[in-house]
Amino acid sequence: MKVVVAIPCLNEAATIAKVVRDFRAQLPDAEIVVFDNGSGDGSEERAREAGARVVREKRRGKGHVMQAILEKVDADLCLVVDGDDTYFAEDAPALLDAVREDRADMAVGNRFGHASREGMRELNRFGNHVIIGIINLVFRTSFRDVLSGFRVMNRSFLTAVPLITGGFETETELTLQALSKDRVIVEIPVRYRARPTGSHSKLSPFADGYRILITIAMLLRNHRPLYFFSVLATTVLAADLVYAVLWALGFFESKAAWLHGGVTAALLFMAMSLVVLGVVLNAVQAGFRELSFLQRRNR
Repeated sequence: MKVVVAIPCLNEAATIAKVVRDFRAQLPDAEIVVFDNGSGDGSEERAREAGARVVREKRRGKGHVMQAILEKVDADLCLVVDGDDTYFAEDAPALLDAVREDRADMAVGNRFGHASREGMRELNRFGNHVIIGIINLVFRTSFRDVLSGFRVMNRSFLTAVPLITGGFETETELTLQALSKDRVIVEIPVRYRARPTGSHSKLSPFADGYRILITIAMLLRNHRPLYFFSVLATTVLAADLVYAVLWALGFFESKAAWLHGGVTAALLFMAMSLVVLGVVLNAVQAGFRELSFLQRRNR
């Protein structure tokens, strides 16, 4: 089976050559491709000197790099690993075997349990747990590390799973899009170490965390509309109930009763409308899913 190692890279001159050499030594038959995102520190030259083929992606952002990987890689198995030397090339065969043996469409490296304290800060751990908790609750899964930058995908995954986000939220989108397309995902324990001296993270915990949450909401709206709009309706209904109780307890002026009654009725109508909207969009989504299954069967 043809294996391609795809390495997203942005200003990783301190580590990229070592990452290429390590994976070349571990996977001698694989093609090593560095997807450079406009580095200005000589990363591209060092990757070539180490023996990698370099593909340039001028749109800045890891999500755009992942889009380029899914669009341009032609392989039976595509291994994606960050170019910052935080992952061990020796762990690659376990990820590859999970997909090669058809146990999954995508194998994700689970860093928890093998990550050093220096490699993953407490804030990053907390944010990861919050995001994974939301995904597990909505999709009834039991993932532990969907934000890992170390994963393997098969050819079917590369051709069937779309990506639209442009930043670090791309790992979350990969997982949610895969779940919506009924792809099988497994997590494989991998080791994780701190960046070496001279290498700096581009991740912003708060800004990127916010974008990840927005991405989850957007994908839920698109792929789980009944759940999404039911949650909104429940929130509006709860606000309506609180407002009505405060009105009944006399927190508002009685002479404006018509206004408060109107607000209560409007909130109730909004909650009901959101549920109806969720039902309609869920029916539309079910129709598209049926067409997708029939198309896959025809192929």
